[in-house]
This record gives sequence, C-alpha cells and structure tokens, in this order.
Amino acid sequence: MTNIIITGCSTGIGLETARYLKDKFITVYPTARDAEDVKMLKNLGFKDAMQLDVTKQSQITEVIDAVMQKDGKIDVWFNNAGFGQAGAIEDITTQTLREQFETNVFGLHECTRQIIPVMRAQGYGKIIQHSSVLGLIALFGRGAYNASKYAIEGLTDTLRLELIDTDISISLLNTGPITSDFRKTAMKKLKENVDIEHSVFKEKYHASLEGKQKKVPFNEEATSVAKVVHKIILAKKPKPRYYITKATYLLGYLKRVLGTSLLDKILLKLG
Repeated sequence: MTNIIITGCSTGIGLETARYLKDKFITVYPTARDAEDVKMLKNLGFKDAMQLDVTKQSQITEVIDAVMQKDGKIDVWFNNAGFGQAGAIEDITTQTLREQFETNVFGLHECTRQIIPVMRAQGYGKIIQHSSVLGLIALFGRGAYNASKYAIEGLTDTLRLELIDTDISISLLNTGPITSDFRKTAMKKLKENVDIEHSVFKEKYHASLEGKQKKVPFNEEATSVAKVVHKIILAKKPKPRYYITKATYLLGYLKRVLGTSLLDKILLKLG
C-alpha cells in the first residue's frame, strides 16, 4: 500500500489532505508541530500521527526513521508546513523575515534533503512542494511570504534538474485562495511582529485586521488540494507543476502575457 508523510497537518490543507487520502486507502503519516495537534490527529483515527517541527532537524530524522522501521519505504513526502507573515517589507525586521524562511524554506529544504537519500536508496519516490500563486506573482503587504515561496520555486526547479536521471519526481503546487486558517495566522503574525501604529501603512493594516480588505475571488475548499495530491500519488509520471484554483490559472496567465507595469496595477487592486 502506498504511504505518504505530510507536514503541517494541524489544520487546513494538511489536515484535509490527510483525511481525504485516508478515505482513498492511502497509508497516511500526518505530522504536526504541537503535541496537542498530534493528539487531535490521533483522536481522528490517525494512530500513526507524529510530532514534527520542520525547523528541528532531529525531529525530521526521527519521523523518517519511524516510518522506515514500520514500512521499510516512503513513497511520497508532502512538504506542506508553512505560514504567512503579513506586513510591508519596510515594516518587517530581518529577524522576522528569517523566521518566515526558517519554516517555509529552510524547514522544507531540510525535509527534502533528508528524504532524497531514502528515495535514492529505494530507487523511487515522489516529493510534493507546497508553493503558492504567490510563488508566481507578488501581492502588496505579503513580501516575506512572497519571498519564501519564490525561494521554494527556485529550489524545486533546480532539484528537478538534479533528479532528472532518477525515478524521484518533484512537483510544485501553486495554490490560490483556499479555505483555511492561513489568514487568521497571518493577521496574528502582523500584530506580533509589525509596529502598526508607527507605519505609513497603518490604515491598510487596520482595514485588514477589521476584515475590510477585498475578498479574493475563486476561493476553493482544501479538498481541491487533496485531490491533486491524490492525482500525483496515482500518476506514473507526475507533472512538475500543478495550478490549483482559477485564481492561479488567471494570474499565472497574466504574468506570462502582460508587461510588468500593467501587471503591477492589477495586483495592487488585489492587495
């Protein structure tokens, strides 16, 4: 039976993907950073749920060793863990940017770096990297998150070249607006790490915190991502990139056909 390890399963896309795949008779090893969330996963029937903070190298090793000891293989690894730090670039300290990268980029990289030798040894494997539509285009006030997703794009595009002579596939998911706690976490990080009252963008921040920002069209449920992950699992040769939600298709197209200045005007209306 095919197995998969998923990072970041406390809520949203990770959780719903784990539940969806379990119903498709995939052996799922969901992981979460906090012990309470691992307990929640176990209560949902995921007896093999494990604690994994992707910023902790030793925990990544422990998860890999535990699954290898039980199954003797790891078919799929889904790097899903991540969060969004909201705030204008000039309002975000270098330390705050570093914290964004610790989870979204360096944690993803360490997971990928550790799983590749396992997959090389067994002769096959599939790695799924959770990027974003914001790995393709940028939106106002999301600079830290944008930068982290652009970095994932670069790492993954390079890895694809480096794994070309193997049976290890690596796929990017460019998700658009998905129902989750992502915005809730982003607003929390905004309040924690940005001096809102002394920012030139004070009014914009307050509007966002009060929920007055424009709604992003084409929102979809987290199962849209889960279905794509399932498609990758079933595919003999997964595609290198999957667009998820109409927003991603639209913005990806506009990025290709429009000049930078015109695209910027459109993106400012979405921010």
